[in-house]
Amino acid sequence: MLPVGIQTFREIREEGFHYVDKTGHVLRLVQGGKYYFLSRPRRFGKSLLVDTFKELFEGNGDLFRGLAIHGHWDWAVKHPVVRFQFAGGNYRDPDRLRLAVARQLDMIGEKAGVGPRYADAPDRLDHLIRSLRRSTGQQVVVLVDEYDKPVLDALAEPDVALANRDFLRGFYGVVKD
Repeated sequence: MLPVGIQTFREIREEGFHYVDKTGHVLRLVQGGKYYFLSRPRRFGKSLLVDTFKELFEGNGDLFRGLAIHGHWDWAVKHPVVRFQFAGGNYRDPDRLRLAVARQLDMIGEKAGVGPRYADAPDRLDHLIRSLRRSTGQQVVVLVDEYDKPVLDALAEPDVALANRDFLRGFYGVVKD
């Protein structure tokens, strides 16, 4: 069966869909750098790739049995994963992006047992990353899917597009620090 429209690695693997093994490339990416910007055309598997990274860093080794990466990864090491998704929603409203980020930070923090300590999104993300690093002793993996949608959605409203860009610049800047 072909996994048309399925963007979760777990579902593809557990439900027996055909999967083209890209985990050898994933391993090279992980071993070769720290920050990546991956750009591909629409409907070209970016969300599936982000989800594959999530499952990998969370140490879900059973999903990778029989794939190129399986014998080359330490499955005992589990990294905390902070994943942001911007595919849903319409970001033409000036406050929509801030609300969406706050909601995602709330959900991620609640799941990780890290309460919101700051009102500002970059400060909240910084606190979340530092808390996860301290509590697990592992580097935190930050994944962002559809990172540019809040800007692209608002192109017809230049003021909103610029505000969204500036907000994201500050928000993503936390990861660089």
